[in-house]
Amino acid sequence: MLAVALLLGACQTIVPRGPAPAPVQDRPVDRPAPVERPVFDADIPRDTQRHRVALLLPLSGGNAGVGQSIANATQLALLDTQSQQVRITNYDTAPGAAAAARRAIADGAQLILGPLLADDVRAVAPIARAAGVPVISFSNDSSVAGNGAYLMGYAPAQSIARVVEFARGRGVTTFGALVPNGLYGERASTAFLRSVEGAGGQVVSLQTYGRQPGGIAQAVARLNTKAPYDAVMIADGGNPAAVAAPLVKRGAGAATRLLGTELWNSEAGVAAKPQLNGAWFASVSDTFYRQYATKYRTRFGTAPYRLSSLGYDAVLLTVRIGRDWRIGTAFPESRLRDAGGFSGIDGAFRFGRDNAAERALEVQEIRGGASVVVSPAPSGFGR
Repeated sequence: MLAVALLLGACQTIVPRGPAPAPVQDRPVDRPAPVERPVFDADIPRDTQRHRVALLLPLSGGNAGVGQSIANATQLALLDTQSQQVRITNYDTAPGAAAAARRAIADGAQLILGPLLADDVRAVAPIARAAGVPVISFSNDSSVAGNGAYLMGYAPAQSIARVVEFARGRGVTTFGALVPNGLYGERASTAFLRSVEGAGGQVVSLQTYGRQPGGIAQAVARLNTKAPYDAVMIADGGNPAAVAAPLVKRGAGAATRLLGTELWNSEAGVAAKPQLNGAWFASVSDTFYRQYATKYRTRFGTAPYRLSSLGYDAVLLTVRIGRDWRIGTAFPESRLRDAGGFSGIDGAFRFGRDNAAERALEVQEIRGGASVVVSPAPSGFGR
């Protein structure tokens, strides 16, 4: 029932909160000459009644836990939709993502779901592009999007922009920020500065920190020399945020509002941290996810990784497009550009000009050990 409702909802649109980006017009895509595919592997059945879809994930090694959880989610989505037109075959990227992609294409894959890691997308994308096979990855690294590779991961820039806009609407005018060193911190810093400027606010101070002991405390001390602030963004996970929170409020004032990113929604127990009480963060909606997690636990005997919903939604998208995708033909990549977007466990999303998923996000407040929605996500996109 959940999957059917989401598939039906995928065709409905509403006007989102705030201006929506202009619809992307389908443009002709220059493709290389078709390559001759190798003969199907003997242990892979030839399908004449179903579309062949490859799922590329780390199924061994250090990331096997999240990889297997996503794979389980795709299986659950196929069962829920009762699709008879899609066959999904798993390929382990841990021994080598490029080899997995070549194997999948040799086996006749017409669409690739995954891989998970940005470096693996870089390895897979040119191989898939040469074969005319689109890639719908679970990465959130925008630098690997384009040329036939699409990203479904949760982009920090979107969650930062959403919570900053919400805070600005609640009277917040001055902002501070704490961001970790590294690629995520660099992108969070850029998104934060642009978001505050775009919302008409003022960034008083932005401090970076390393992961060494005492690093975040030193950054807070520097931040507090510019206090007070109306709000401080902590662009990190729940544990570092809980360390920084009391230090921020001690120096900048107890009324200082704390802001978080999408990372908080991917961690169990964040809402139970009393140091973060009253904080706001933006993320995908958990409304359908809670139902999905219950069903997942019933079937697999364990809780899913939060990221596993990306696999479920990728299958919903594939099944929806598959209704008009003729067996034996190439995947209709232009359908991914539907300006009305798609619906799934994580709410409404659509692929933008940069091939990254633009998501309808909600704002949650940590209150009394729970996360409470204070600004619901729009349920679709206007055309």
